[in-house]
Amino acid sequence: MSTQGQSHPTGQDLRSALPPLTAGPYRKRLGVVALVATFGGLLFGYDTSVINGALEPMVAELGLTTLTEGVVTSSLLFGAAVGAISGGRLSDAWGRRKTILLMSFFFFAGALVCVFAPNFEVMVVGRVLLGLAVGAASTVVPVFLAELAPYEIRGSLSGRNEMMIVIGQLTAFVVNAIIGNIWGEYGGVWRIMLAVVTIPAVALFVGMLRVPESPRWLIDHGQYDEAVEVLRQVRPDGRAEPEARQIAQITYEDSKRVDMTWRHILSNRWLRRILLVGTGLGVAQQLTGINSIMYYGQVILREAGFEEGMALIVNIAPGVIAVVGALIALRMMDSFSRRKTFIIGFTLTTVFHLLIGIGSLVLPVGNPLRPWVILLLVVGFVGSMQTFLNVAVWVTLSEIFPLKMRAFGMGTSVFVLWLTNAFLGLYFPTLVEAVGITGCFFGFAVVNFLALVFVRTQVPETRGRTLEELEEGVTTGEIFRKEAREFS
Repeated sequence: MSTQGQSHPTGQDLRSALPPLTAGPYRKRLGVVALVATFGGLLFGYDTSVINGALEPMVAELGLTTLTEGVVTSSLLFGAAVGAISGGRLSDAWGRRKTILLMSFFFFAGALVCVFAPNFEVMVVGRVLLGLAVGAASTVVPVFLAELAPYEIRGSLSGRNEMMIVIGQLTAFVVNAIIGNIWGEYGGVWRIMLAVVTIPAVALFVGMLRVPESPRWLIDHGQYDEAVEVLRQVRPDGRAEPEARQIAQITYEDSKRVDMTWRHILSNRWLRRILLVGTGLGVAQQLTGINSIMYYGQVILREAGFEEGMALIVNIAPGVIAVVGALIALRMMDSFSRRKTFIIGFTLTTVFHLLIGIGSLVLPVGNPLRPWVILLLVVGFVGSMQTFLNVAVWVTLSEIFPLKMRAFGMGTSVFVLWLTNAFLGLYFPTLVEAVGITGCFFGFAVVNFLALVFVRTQVPETRGRTLEELEEGVTTGEIFRKEAREFS
């Protein structure tokens, strides 16, 4: 399809040129596709959080030290860093759908290696395989959903992946509590905890066989007619062809204006800036300390004063509030400013970190109120994080990059995100041992305040704009100039 000679439309033109998003059977199809794809998020959440309850019996059976305990936890996260950037590049060349299919195989194979691991070394291999799948899922699934969704409901549809992540985390906490309290005295109980994940891995593979490819990827690879057919399945009558023409026009115009090789991305002022915004958001999300609680929640709660069995049970509370927060976030995504969401979120996480640190100082070890006060504050922190930050960060990362750099930008941002996560996972047990809960959470409070300053001054608004309008704003720099005017 040729689009030469056509003028580059404005953002308002892009939206008004499309027929309105009316009700219809396409919404059911969109929902089914999102459900299938977000099994990748479910696996992501379960695999990163099951270690929370499996770690202590694993330490005893495999003879892990404090250092090797951190290595087992963080090996998945280092694998995820590699999976994020390689998964993004692979999805650019091979397609979003095929990459998710391959990812499901890695989820299954990695789980089996972990379940049958006879020693520390094999366990690390299995965790790295799972990490490759988790990293690819964190990059490719949000991009796939954002590219498939109509712009009017892109936030809530893309945000379903984060919803499934927290459901996966909650599932891991519940499975750990049930298995740990019923069969905890038997050897190898942690192997059962790790084996559960093979079921959704098979479901993801089978489901993706019937899911269409991203229409934007198809158009970018010269498959215009196939893209129109996909859009007809997931758009109201009369909207598929105008939207396909719009995508093709913007893709063509921007391919003439900006070369999207990584060298040109890094040498272009505006593309470099949006890449820094993406990586900054990824780092800021991890430095909230949310995954330290998700991975080592049982350790934190035992440090707070709970007995081992009770720590497994009350550890479900952060998982429950995470799901509730994600549900609220999904309701807000299409109607509330992303920037305001970030500002509220980092303000609340800073406050809760300060309160956790103060609580652990004021209530010494042995005080019967100590464990329950710290649990309440941890639950408040997790609720704030999930309601205002986690969903918004993943949705924003999936939509801020131009099409031809989307997988590269998302992959790079998530690569840095996972590296940050991995180093926290590796050193958090040692950090808790050295400075206790108080020092850890006061440190997190300082970092969260710096993140608040970053999002207030650097992150642009993306809600209510088509991906093509955002692409226009980023490549011309207009999106940054607009935010600078609003900030001043």
